[in-house]
Amino acid sequence: MGERGVSKRSKAADRDDSPPVERAAKTPAAKKTPAAKKTPAAKKTPAAKKATARKKAVVPAETAAPKKAAEARKAAAPKKTAAAAKRTAAPKKAVATVAPAGARKAESRLGMVRRARRINRELAEVYPYAHPELDFRNPFELLVATVLSAQTTDLRVNQTTPALFARYPTPEDLAAAVPEEVEELIRPTGFFRAKTKSIMGLAAALRDDFGGEVPGRLEDLVKLPGVGRKTAFVVLGNVFGVPGITVDTHFMRLARRFGWTESDDPVKIEAEVAEIFPKGDWTMLSHRVIFHGRRICHARKPACGACPITPLCPAYGEGETDPEKARKLLKYEKGGFPGQRLNPPADYPGRPAPPAPGVAPGAARNDMGAA
Repeated sequence: MGERGVSKRSKAADRDDSPPVERAAKTPAAKKTPAAKKTPAAKKTPAAKKATARKKAVVPAETAAPKKAAEARKAAAPKKTAAAAKRTAAPKKAVATVAPAGARKAESRLGMVRRARRINRELAEVYPYAHPELDFRNPFELLVATVLSAQTTDLRVNQTTPALFARYPTPEDLAAAVPEEVEELIRPTGFFRAKTKSIMGLAAALRDDFGGEVPGRLEDLVKLPGVGRKTAFVVLGNVFGVPGITVDTHFMRLARRFGWTESDDPVKIEAEVAEIFPKGDWTMLSHRVIFHGRRICHARKPACGACPITPLCPAYGEGETDPEKARKLLKYEKGGFPGQRLNPPADYPGRPAPPAPGVAPGAARNDMGAA
């Protein structure tokens, strides 16, 4: 009760200024009249019952309870036979896949350098006997033989030079030769007229400018007729002990396959590869890469399945990957065939190459001797 005998509850009710809807909600629910309680629910007619049954029949299983829907799907699915169940349960065999050639993973500069140096170490184990594959006894013979090796094989040069050096053993002798006679001697190497001009020109330059001796400096060698950086580095590295990278066709091909360079320019390839390897490795690196290119990593069909450095090669898969088929592609000592030198080093594991047709085997070797 309040101060004046009116209940506080009544006052609050008088002050209720809430919306009509809310006030209606607060109003107690109306009690059902006795008549309403006693009125029975209307019974469904037979037609209404049939309509309800039809509605239930068309309700899809998915709209039913999750458990009932799952049971319905399981009952509707075709039962698997015993053989099918066995195939499903058996684990699938892993299939070895090879990344397509040219699909190289992103590699950092440091990662590439480490991989390149590891390739060099692996090739050193595969080819501990790597060497220049031209027969020679002195710097002059190696210089001339290297010039003659352009656009031909070292084997063809080795079969040709014994007769050439037997006739013209010194620069002075070759410089004074009759060009037609020299052309006839070196004809098997191809481009014999241009090569005759080159070797006679360099012989004259050695006689006139260097006292008949082959110079041991790059800048002097490249001034000689027919002598470029590749030929100069062959002579410097194998006669004078000056490190150099010999970028021939094999080296160019493998340097790109190994991911050391993307260039086709020999000078750029030389510069890029020189930044990867220590200077002291350059000469033997050249021999190993060239050996590998001639024996396994061929230009047209590399023997990928017989290659010992496949885990390190981004170009794996460009050639034959089946081991049995790849072994049939191996050349020279790797394939059980003679090498390119008539007089190979003592540690060479293969067979010496045969001399030119019509030349007695012993005569060619005796003329040339061991390099």
